Amino acid sequence: MARRRQLVVDDLAEPVPETGDALVALRACGICGSDLHTLRHAAGLAEVAAAMDLDASFDPAHDFHLGHEWVAEVLDLGPGTPPLGEGGAPLAPGDLVVSVPYLVRGTALVPLGFSNDFPAGYAERFLLTAAVCVPVPNGLDPRRAALTEPLAVGLHAVERSGIVPGEAAVVVGCGPIGLALIAWLAARGIEPIVAADHSANRRALARQLGAHEVVDPREEPVVDAWRRVASSSGRGLAPLVIFEAVGVPGMIDDAVFAAPSRSRIVVAGVCMEPDTIRPLLAVVKELDLRFVYAYESHEFSGTLRAIAEGELDVTPLVTGRVGFDGVAEAFVDLGRADHHVKVLVEPDGPPTIEQLSL
Repeated sequence: MARRRQLVVDDLAEPVPETGDALVALRACGICGSDLHTLRHAAGLAEVAAAMDLDASFDPAHDFHLGHEWVAEVLDLGPGTPPLGEGGAPLAPGDLVVSVPYLVRGTALVPLGFSNDFPAGYAERFLLTAAVCVPVPNGLDPRRAALTEPLAVGLHAVERSGIVPGEAAVVVGCGPIGLALIAWLAARGIEPIVAADHSANRRALARQLGAHEVVDPREEPVVDAWRRVASSSGRGLAPLVIFEAVGVPGMIDDAVFAAPSRSRIVVAGVCMEPDTIRPLLAVVKELDLRFVYAYESHEFSGTLRAIAEGELDVTPLVTGRVGFDGVAEAFVDLGRADHHVKVLVEPDGPPTIEQLSL
């Protein structure tokens, strides 16, 4: 849990499932970039949540629980809970499940992974709402199943972008969300896909997942690279969609400055700090600026199906694992290193990040 902007490991009361709940044991939970941002900027998250009347009870001044990209094993169902998961799928102790990160309490939805009261993915055991649990297909590696949530974020961004074959894509940032975008864009037959990242390792992963060209933006601006690729193909400049997947101040304005007229800019990076843009540039260019958040429930379950059926190559994304005692150090490492993409928290994981190759 987070305590005074520090991650600590503590003993908590055993969760007791109520009617409608599933008590689950963690198998693996991905460390998300938004977890890193939340630890530093939780006050801003609380302000936004309160303004939207989402969960005004979240108080970053008190302990709160993180972790929202999990795969878990069902241990028990609350009294009177129908043994059914999402879509009426049978649900029983021993099943592996993923779920959208919300717990139903009365008429309210508690955002698991951003709660003062309810442990989530960085806990040995926690509660889920049984009706939204999606059983993991038999034979699917749990570590791959743990990628359902971040890949669903990528799917939703691609859907909201409205991109179709015949249009081109630029992806700025090759972290987990940027790489998820590339995987989905490649699966949709988008060409060319041009990606940019400072990290040579992440650029290599972007190419492995389907990017046609990757660049270090310090050496070549990514939109310039798109023009180069398009010109060399002989097909000319197709309509362009720029996906911003970094989430730090200045990135949106950079995209507005670089975008060709009448492009679409899709903001998938979660910036939790104030930011500025130059509206006149966007106005004169007649740019479409779209912001995307999370996913629809059918996109979440559809992502798990796509992973299970091999429609998406998620193998390169999981690069390490760590135990609970190593999560705080993993946050520091992920904030300064470029050799990891997705690190999974596992109950039996080591105290420092162990390199993985699926």
